[in-house]
Amino acid sequence: MDELDSATPTGGNGATSRPRLEDVAARVGLSTASVSLVLRNIPGPSERTRRRVLKAAAELGYRVDRTASALASRRSRLLGVMIDVHSAFQAELVEHLHTAAEEVGYDLVLSTQTRSRDESTAIETLLAFRCEALILLGPVAPAPVLSDLDRQAPVVCVGRRITGAALDVVRSADDDGVGQIVDHLAGLGHRRIVYVDGGKGVIATDRRRGYRSAMRRHGLDEEIRILQGDLTEEAGERVGRHLLDSGDLPTAVVAFNDRSAIGVLTALRGAGVDVPGAVSVVGYDDDALSRLSCFNLTTVSQEAEEQARQAVAAAVERLDEGRTTRREIVLGPSLVVRGTTAKPH
Repeated sequence: MDELDSATPTGGNGATSRPRLEDVAARVGLSTASVSLVLRNIPGPSERTRRRVLKAAAELGYRVDRTASALASRRSRLLGVMIDVHSAFQAELVEHLHTAAEEVGYDLVLSTQTRSRDESTAIETLLAFRCEALILLGPVAPAPVLSDLDRQAPVVCVGRRITGAALDVVRSADDDGVGQIVDHLAGLGHRRIVYVDGGKGVIATDRRRGYRSAMRRHGLDEEIRILQGDLTEEAGERVGRHLLDSGDLPTAVVAFNDRSAIGVLTALRGAGVDVPGAVSVVGYDDDALSRLSCFNLTTVSQEAEEQARQAVAAAVERLDEGRTTRREIVLGPSLVVRGTTAKPH
């Protein structure tokens, strides 16, 4: 039976008492079992019944005590999510993960990566909170480490290709996404297309490979040029200044992600370079910043909402349905053309 954690009614002696599940059931004239199903968002009761129960619970100030419920059922119904606090794209993923989890009666615990808090610490925190499954956004740990972790709790890796590990993966086809960018630029007439790299890791490797393959497909082997970068705006700005200082600007720059692309934009526009008149700039992720009118960045969408839905579904299949076979869901990315690309002069 569910317990509660908020209170409004008062007893006859003036002391505050907590509303009980029985109080909600009495208000609507239903059994406590039926009321419990509604409050735990479990299928069964009609939509009319759900509305009546939720209205009565709100009027009484009743709230389910998740901790007590978890102790009673020996399940926490918590999905742990590791997120990089600097990533606007991951923040958008978390928003969609919350919605998807709530629809199936789960909640999220978030654990952050920061400049001073590494991936392993973030994961340990999720395990300490009794999360039943882990949804890791862009993890960098080696496959054997992730395999060991999957033996403690089901793991769903989002955004990264995994080989040699029997765990679930939900990702975008990153090489194809960058290939679409190069196709778009080549179609506009660009040949001198520079790529700003994303550093180490599988995601960076896949996007870099996509750039090289697409350049060769268009007969631009001799124009392949990869500049060192990382995931940040600062790296993009450094690359932009380097290109300016070289005195030999390309006609187009493709960046590993939107943050890096925004850094390139900042450097070029700060020096008075017309984007896209003189240089086209493209990012990757279609995060919230890329959509702002001040950037209006051409980019690639990874379908964040669908990634989140598939990640939660994979975790729930492992937990509630007992699935043991590995799943890899690869979503097709899509080019989003905005205002930072045009035909070269």
